[in-house]
Amino acid sequence: MKRSEINVALKMLESACQKYTCYLPPFCHFTPDEWASVGHEYDEVRDCMLGWDITDFGLGDFDKYGLSLITIRNGNVSMIDKYPKQYAEKLLYLKSGQHCCNHFHWSKTEDIINRGGGNLLVKVYNSLPDEEIDYLSPVTVHTDGKVSVVPAGSYVKVCPGENIYIDRGMYHEFEVEEGTGDVLLGEVSQVNDDNTDNRFNPPVGRFPTIEEDEPPYRLLCNEYPQAK
Repeated sequence: MKRSEINVALKMLESACQKYTCYLPPFCHFTPDEWASVGHEYDEVRDCMLGWDITDFGLGDFDKYGLSLITIRNGNVSMIDKYPKQYAEKLLYLKSGQHCCNHFHWSKTEDIINRGGGNLLVKVYNSLPDEEIDYLSPVTVHTDGKVSVVPAGSYVKVCPGENIYIDRGMYHEFEVEEGTGDVLLGEVSQVNDDNTDNRFNPPVGRFPTIEEDEPPYRLLCNEYPQAK
């Protein structure tokens, strides 16, 4: 992705948070120059990959395959003595026409919550013992205290205020229902590790390769400099 694309995406997510009154912690507003000067008091942000996260899944078409995220709180599975949190929280922004690629998680379960805007459509499948997609077996879906069983490959609609629970091994991909507008999502989960806990099918990337065509507006969660 070009840095200019990332900057635009960051500002759109920032605006959506303001629109839907989702206030952000101070570190989300740090400029790159401020990150160059803050010390070890913000090691938790660095070590737990808190903050901004923009991805095009390595496909080079952010408007079609992309997602904008902020990780607000998280633990670290490899540094559990230092960071004992067992939970994570994110905000996610999906533009109309964007698609989040099909994947499951080995370790974490999560709730995806529609915080405002359009209607979210979540396509669901079970996985097979060899971790491939199960195109046949029905999927048990939990939404806002309701249990449903739907055919494999069904789209579950999540309207503002509603949520869907994603279990381990459940393949899920999502997009905005056409004509309903962009959507701001919340995610509440167990500790999140985007380096090791995403099984994309078909395989795609997770973090973008960046073409530096302008200065960064904010640093992404995998770009922080070490504390001095």
